[in-house]
Amino acid sequence: KGSHQAFLDQFGRGKADILLGTQMIEKGLDFPNVTLVGVLNADTALNLPDFRSSERTFQLLTQVAGRAGRAEKAGQVLIQSYNSQHYAIRFAKDQDYEGFYAYEMGIRRQLGYPPYYFTIGITLSHKKEEEVFKRAYEVMNILRSGLSETSPILGPTPKPIARTHNLYHYQILIKYRLEDELGPTLNQVLALTQERENSELRLSIDHEPQQFL
Repeated sequence: KGSHQAFLDQFGRGKADILLGTQMIEKGLDFPNVTLVGVLNADTALNLPDFRSSERTFQLLTQVAGRAGRAEKAGQVLIQSYNSQHYAIRFAKDQDYEGFYAYEMGIRRQLGYPPYYFTIGITLSHKKEEEVFKRAYEVMNILRSGLSETSPILGPTPKPIARTHNLYHYQILIKYRLEDELGPTLNQVLALTQERENSELRLSIDHEPQQFL
């Protein structure tokens, strides 16, 4: 306990010349003598199945870049990437916030993601994979029967981390703008958990989910 802060204090006092850490070191640190920052595998987050992955990568890189060259000293940032031409990395390299925003909003508008659409994530979990698979498709059929064609339904698919705590996880994503039947349809989905044969089924509904893992 407290070892993290102790390392930072030693680095700040000049007891060490190199500080190696994870994403947790990119925020809230101010070391005037730091003039070189390196980022390894900068594109790792871009491979995550999340429409916010580009935004989070851009945010991380611009924040890390802000750690170098404070006060009167010039700074340098080295970014190691397998996909250096990705727009999130290019705009971060140029510190082009407006350019990134315009490009990102164009993609989200085209693909129907926030802020142009609302989203609802449904997660189903069960200790038996065949059961959660079957119930996930049952939920999908309820959604397709109850919602209009203007509300796309993605899935069901296994979650990227498909099994934790001896439970298998499947997910469904709803994208919508105006949907009068959303509430009644979701109530039908929730009613599944009240059926005796689904007593071991776990089902959660998340408005505007922030993670898809």
